[in-house]
Amino acid sequence: MNNAASAQGVGAPVIHAAPPRPSYIPPFGLRTVIGCLGMLLAVHVAGFNEHVTEIGLSDIRGAMHIGHDEGTWVIAIYEAFNIAAMAFTPWFYMTFSIYRFSIFMTAIMALLSIPAPFMPDVTSLCILRAFQGLTAGCLPPVLMTVMLKYLPPEIRVFGIGGYAMSATFGSNLGLPLEAFWFECMGWHWLYWEIIPTAALAIAMMAYGLPKDPMHFERFEKFNWLGLLVGLPAICSLVVVLYQGDRLDWFRSPVITDLTFWGGAAFIVFVINEAFHPSPYFRIQYWRSRNIQAALLSLVGILAICAIMGDIPATYLSAVRGYRPIQTAPVSLVVALPQLIMLPLIAAFCNSRKVDCRFVLAGGMLCLAASAWLGTWLTVDWVRDNFYPLQILQVFGQPMTVIPTLMLATLAMGPADGPFISGMVNMLKGLANAVAYALFAALTRRREQYHSTMLLDHHGTHGLALQGMGNPITQQLSVTSPDSVHVARNSLQVFHTYVHEQALVLALNDIYYVLIWVCLGYACMNLILPRRVYPPRRLPPILQPANPEYRL
Repeated sequence: MNNAASAQGVGAPVIHAAPPRPSYIPPFGLRTVIGCLGMLLAVHVAGFNEHVTEIGLSDIRGAMHIGHDEGTWVIAIYEAFNIAAMAFTPWFYMTFSIYRFSIFMTAIMALLSIPAPFMPDVTSLCILRAFQGLTAGCLPPVLMTVMLKYLPPEIRVFGIGGYAMSATFGSNLGLPLEAFWFECMGWHWLYWEIIPTAALAIAMMAYGLPKDPMHFERFEKFNWLGLLVGLPAICSLVVVLYQGDRLDWFRSPVITDLTFWGGAAFIVFVINEAFHPSPYFRIQYWRSRNIQAALLSLVGILAICAIMGDIPATYLSAVRGYRPIQTAPVSLVVALPQLIMLPLIAAFCNSRKVDCRFVLAGGMLCLAASAWLGTWLTVDWVRDNFYPLQILQVFGQPMTVIPTLMLATLAMGPADGPFISGMVNMLKGLANAVAYALFAALTRRREQYHSTMLLDHHGTHGLALQGMGNPITQQLSVTSPDSVHVARNSLQVFHTYVHEQALVLALNDIYYVLIWVCLGYACMNLILPRRVYPPRRLPPILQPANPEYRL
């Protein structure tokens, strides 16, 4: 055998082993930092485009002569395509390269905002916002991969904190930005405000992100069925969440049909993803206890944070008559400290002595304490009364979001980044839709219940107090000699009081529900997930030859 081998080696060409494929991960330095910050800015631009136009919808409707019902479809369609795009983005940026895909989507998103204020009707505006939502939804999954791929292991948790900024800092900054652009620049800038920041983000990404190659050979195994079935399925389910309460849920044929066909298509999509050789995300990840706890917690935590942000805005607008510019300080109290709290929590969780599960449980207790303080809400509250609640959320939001993302990402292997990225971001977007649906349904139903109880109580005991007179009529009697006019105004004022009290009681009920939900999530994350450790650089002898997707 040795003779044969030596005979074969005589005169035969020398065959060398194929060199390892380049990883296209540049040495970490200032240029990489600029590229990552550009990607982070692009994701914030997409978030501002979502939240600012959603919060300022009433002003946009007044300027564009759009009715209330039509305006809700503008939001629902944008959110549907925004969330659906997150599920399919990782496959496309792996094919077209992170560098080209990110710059292209950011540019298209900014360009589509230019004609938005000049759309002639609601249909054309909805179509434009659908494409804009599609491009905006492509950016958050790229940010997660960029932070995990290009940052060294020692500071990768800070990258997770940067990604968490899009869920805590950006969402709370939407209301102050809407107030500034509308009051100072005009309603057109509710659409145009993303243009200068998008241009800056593109310049930073063009300079800092590595120009990795494109892989068009991936189209040979393109998952056509998953795209054709999954995109309309996710869009249908998101529309159900945004339009369900307004259309009275399953009493509406539209909601019924979208739920049935969208649910059936989503089941087909999940089955296809489980067996397709080139899936958009791997359903098998749900077998991991850490993934189960992290993804369930991510949806719940972001929904809790969104509802806690909606309650003060709803109360101050409906009861106190505040404009967004007057409500803005309440959101700024949560938003601005995140620039300090997120790096601090990331540095704290980056220590191997710290168990992120206990940090997460502590954050849930902070949110539960904030909800408990909210149960003292009365019609006498003003903006300053919400500051203690918001200060607790300053600590609670980063303490919950960062450990949850650590549990979801740090338990994965080197090549799992793109597959977990799409799943995490789709559920992150879905949390906003769930929060919108829950807040609308709970507010309406509890307000109706308390209104009925208050009116029933007044009808039962009204005669017992008749001898004491009607204080509303007594105060209004001096304004007009017409007794019929005074009686009509008295009835209107009485119903205004009932509405305010019913709304406050409904918001109190929501705070009580949030307390128990927060405590439930705190217990779940102490029991279900296993501990994960912050990553550290491996010795050179243990490093993989081709770390194309380093996690």
